[in-house]
Amino acid sequence: MSSIGTGYDLSASQFSPDGRVFQVDYASKAVEKSGTVIGLRGKDGVVLAVEKIVTSSLYEESAGARIYTIDKNIGLVLAGLLADGRYIVQVARNEAQNYRTQFERTIPLKTLNERLSAYIHAYTLYSAVRPFGVSIILSSWDEDVGPQLYKIEPSGSSFGYYGCASGKAKQQAKTEIEKLNIKDMTTEELIKNAGKIIYSVHDELKDKDFRLELSLVGKETNGMHKISPVPWYDMAVEAGQAAKREDDSDNEI
Repeated sequence: MSSIGTGYDLSASQFSPDGRVFQVDYASKAVEKSGTVIGLRGKDGVVLAVEKIVTSSLYEESAGARIYTIDKNIGLVLAGLLADGRYIVQVARNEAQNYRTQFERTIPLKTLNERLSAYIHAYTLYSAVRPFGVSIILSSWDEDVGPQLYKIEPSGSSFGYYGCASGKAKQQAKTEIEKLNIKDMTTEELIKNAGKIIYSVHDELKDKDFRLELSLVGKETNGMHKISPVPWYDMAVEAGQAAKREDDSDNEI
């Protein structure tokens, strides 16, 4: 064989000699081509933010949305292949609906995370299917548990986070998040920092146009997951644009 990986990437059910599943690696590459998404978990809420790349000026503003409401207090943001992501959104909504029908209450985020991660992982086990080319971040808040944030990788592995990122500027966004004391942040601080991070990681040379998408769930929204909530959305945009102008002026000096 000309390469150690040759012939071992034809099926998701096959390991390479060094123990890798190449189909899962390819799915992760698809996620890295997507606009950056982040999740920030503070003391009384969770913020999800997206760098939605505008690929055509002919699209409606709402086209290609990457933030979805799964249940009244659960939000989901996806990075990667949009078609794969929308299918996972439907699976998540079905799980939430079935749980509500059976137990007459909202599904706990930990339970939804476990079910979704198991579902995504199942698509890495069989040669007849391919892994989903998406990374998912889940958010929720309730009076009993408080804020929660989970991230699911294309492999099906998942962890709870205080702050996480996916997409093309994932590493840069993680570096910015690590500088923050997220645990003790108020909702307003989370919103402003989310806007700053998305605007700072955007690469104007590669992608000229983008739109900030934002959602909030927490005490300020009475436990309801709100997409582009007023006045917090405008607050995030203003903070991001101000940080971008300041960064540009520093570079000119």
